[in-house]
Amino acid sequence: MQIVACPGCGAQVEFKSHAAVVAVCAFCRTTVMKDADAVRDLGKMSAVLEDFSRIQIGSAGVQGGRGFTVVGRIQLKYAAGIWNEWFLLFDDGSNGWLGDSSGLYTVTTELAASATLPDFDAITPGRCYDINGERFTAAEKRRASCIGGQGELPFKVGDGWQARVVDLRQGGAFITLDYSDGERPQLYKGVSVTLEQMACQLLRDDEQIRATAGKYRGRVEALDCPSCGSAIHYLPGVTTSLVCPSCQAQLDAAGPQAQILASGASVEQVRTALPLGASATVNKVVWRVIGAMTRRDNEGSSWTEYLLYNTTGGFFWLVDSEQGWRRSSVMATWPQWPSLEADHVELDQASYSKLFDYPATVTWAAGAFNWRVAAGDVVQVYEFQRGQAALAAELSADELTWSRSTPVALDQLRAWFGAALRGDVARKAVAPAGTRLASRFALWILGLNAIPLLFNFSGTIFWVVLAIVAIYLSEHLFGAEGS
Repeated sequence: MQIVACPGCGAQVEFKSHAAVVAVCAFCRTTVMKDADAVRDLGKMSAVLEDFSRIQIGSAGVQGGRGFTVVGRIQLKYAAGIWNEWFLLFDDGSNGWLGDSSGLYTVTTELAASATLPDFDAITPGRCYDINGERFTAAEKRRASCIGGQGELPFKVGDGWQARVVDLRQGGAFITLDYSDGERPQLYKGVSVTLEQMACQLLRDDEQIRATAGKYRGRVEALDCPSCGSAIHYLPGVTTSLVCPSCQAQLDAAGPQAQILASGASVEQVRTALPLGASATVNKVVWRVIGAMTRRDNEGSSWTEYLLYNTTGGFFWLVDSEQGWRRSSVMATWPQWPSLEADHVELDQASYSKLFDYPATVTWAAGAFNWRVAAGDVVQVYEFQRGQAALAAELSADELTWSRSTPVALDQLRAWFGAALRGDVARKAVAPAGTRLASRFALWILGLNAIPLLFNFSGTIFWVVLAIVAIYLSEHLFGAEGS
């Protein structure tokens, strides 16, 4: 450890990691740079936006059998939102990074590249690339700016520092190609993790988070829409992309003042089955609806998606469609998908068959989201199913994500939300599409076989008609179950 005096205020600044080049003074925000036997003042570093992350400087854990301590942090903003990169010092003296984005975590360490790597502009999300002899799928391509930092960092960084990064995945394995310093990228490799898997200690608790989230903005969890003045509830630093429920203005809340990105379109107000702010108690944990949006496919079918958040549990989605309600979560471990054209994917040694491939367009949105969303946004959706479980890939020009969903009975929703679930709006649960299709096919076959029997006045026709009625009723009763 090296301790120096801050050239800005004289306070002690610690360099725990030998790899650290700069450190941000905790008292006056001066960026201190080690320069041989002296230190230099690089100017003030913007304070990070205190968000809902449970990690903080000093948090510790274990990854890959090695203990680590969080010693630094940079906060980056890109077109769709913000994320944190935490600088780690391992007990053996090596270092790495803990990526923290919307409750998903990855730990990576720098790795020497053994072969030519693709150019930044040549990479397309959803396509596969050979990296060090392994096949990875491009997940996200970002151009980002540093908006704040704290603690120790391994390179000179300040306001306006630009990052160009590409994230690639293979199952639970994770690779980042960092093109920030030139055309030849630095290669970082690691895995997707959870805070529980890393046995993290010294994390912020709920009380600390509530007390500090959005601190430099001077308000917590609410702001007035600068377009119409309506109050908007959100999560500072996590859900920085807002859509005003009253005027549909698109807002960016990643800075000290909320900025209007686009004026709201004149659209009819949507009455949803779950209002913004509704709370659900799931396994004794309280979740809150913070955002909602409607989507439509190319055949005119529409559905509503609700974003729920809990400080320790992160995010999950509830989807209300003609096929019933489903609970969906973004996947950290991806299935094996040979190409965009493949009709099967493999996950945990199980095969999922492709059902649909269609564009999904946002038609309305309101509330807070952990990425930027607006009416008119389009993604290509690929759906795969195995039994009751479904996987969905959503592909845009800059990102590919995977989610897993399972059915939720309407009675279960009522138990979670109570009176907050609007019974006059909630769709009735219906049978899965495969069940409905099968029953209709059976009706068609029985109808064909019944034609000759219509001219046979034996008792056989009675049983055929009874079977047809039974199938018809079972389909409609299935559709009305739980209503």
